[in-house]
Amino acid sequence: MNLGIELLPSECDVLVIGAGPAGSAAALTLARAGLSVVLVDQHAFPRDKVCGDGLIPDAHNALRKLGVLDAVMAQAQASGFVGCIGPRGGRVDVPGVLAVLPRKQLDHILCSAAVAAGARMFAPVRFTAPIEEGGAVIGATLYHGDTTREVRARWVLLATGAVPQALIAAGMSERQTPSGVALRGYVKNDAMVGRIDKLEIVWHRALSPGYGWIFPCRDGVFNIGVGIADSHDQRRDGKLTKRELNLRQVMDDFTRIYAPARELMQGGTLLGPMKGAPLRCTLEGARYSRPGLMVIGEAAGSTYSFTGEGIGKALEIGIHAAEAVLDGRNANASDANADPRAADAAVRAAFEASLLALKPRFDLYKRANFVNRHPWLADLLIWRARKSERLVRRMSGVLNETSNPGHLVTVKGLVRLFTE
Repeated sequence: MNLGIELLPSECDVLVIGAGPAGSAAALTLARAGLSVVLVDQHAFPRDKVCGDGLIPDAHNALRKLGVLDAVMAQAQASGFVGCIGPRGGRVDVPGVLAVLPRKQLDHILCSAAVAAGARMFAPVRFTAPIEEGGAVIGATLYHGDTTREVRARWVLLATGAVPQALIAAGMSERQTPSGVALRGYVKNDAMVGRIDKLEIVWHRALSPGYGWIFPCRDGVFNIGVGIADSHDQRRDGKLTKRELNLRQVMDDFTRIYAPARELMQGGTLLGPMKGAPLRCTLEGARYSRPGLMVIGEAAGSTYSFTGEGIGKALEIGIHAAEAVLDGRNANASDANADPRAADAAVRAAFEASLLALKPRFDLYKRANFVNRHPWLADLLIWRARKSERLVRRMSGVLNETSNPGHLVTVKGLVRLFTE
C-alpha cells in the first residue's frame, strides 16, 4: 500500500494530500466513481495518530455510507453510553451509538479501502507547495528525502490535519495557532475491564477550561487523556496568545482528582509515551477553497469545541468535497462547451455551501464549550439529569445531533432545568 515517491505518476484527476479520515474518505469516494486518485501521506501506514478515538453517531453514519462500518466495528470496542462525571463526583450515563477504535487501526481500514477502490497510495511523501498556473492550483510539489516530484491534478484536496505548515505553504491559513490541545496515552490494565466499560468524560476545576477522558478499547487497553479546547486567549488587538498550560500537569491533576484514572495508571502499563497534539475547531482558521484546491478535515477545523470530537465531521467533509468534484465532472460531461473556470467555481461553491450548512452546528458546540470553562455547570446538568429522563434524552440528542448543545447553557436552558 505504501508505494515509494519514485513511483508517483506525473498526473491524476485528484491529488489528496493526507490519508487520515477526511483524505481517505474523499479518495475512497472518488476512486469508486472511477476517477484517477493519488493519495499521499507524510507517514507510512499503519501509523499512530493522537486522538481520543471515540466514534459517535456521526462517525458511524459516515462509515456506513463509505461501506466500511462493519470492518471498523469488527475491530472496535462498542459502547452504549457516555458517562458524564462532574466536579462533585455526580454521574449520569447518556445513551448513544458509540465505539472506540485507535486511529492507527481506523485510518488503516479507511486508507486500505481507498486503495482497494483504485486509489494509489504513496508514503512517506511530504507536500512542499502547490503548482499554480493562471491563478489556479494545478498540482503539487512533493518530496521524500532528496527526491522531489511534481504531480499535476485537476483538483488538489488538502487534508493535512491541525498542524498549519501545509496550509501556510498553500496560502490557505488564516490562523496559525491551534484552537486547542490534547494529550493522550494508551494504558493496558486488565483489572479495569468491566469497571470502565463506557466512554467517560470528567469535568473538574483542576481541568478547566478542558476535561479528562477514559475510553475503553479492546483487550484491556484504555485511551486516557486530557483536552483543552481554548488553548489560546484572544487579546484586545485581536491576536491570539497561548495560555500558560502544562498538559502533563493537567494529566497529573486528572489522576489526582478522579480515582478510576488514578487506579488505571497506577495498576496498568503505559503502552508507549503520552503524546500531545493540536486541535483545529469550529470550521475556523483556514480558507475553504481556491481555484483547483479544497481544504478538508481538521485542516478546515472539523473538530467540535465542546466535545473535542472530530472524526465524524472529518469523514463528512471529505465525502462532501468528493461529491462536489463528482457533481462537477457530471455537469461538464453533459455540457461540452462548459467554461472550465465556471465549472471550477461551481464545484467550490457546492463544497463551501456544504461547510456553511454545518457551521451553525459548530457554533452551537462552541457556545456549549462554556461548560468546559465553568465546570460547575456540569454538576448542575448532571444533578438535574439524574432526576429528569427528558434531560437525559436531550443530552443524548447532543450526541446524535438532534438536540442543540448550546441550549443547555443559556439562561433559558438553565431555567428549563428546574421547570421541565
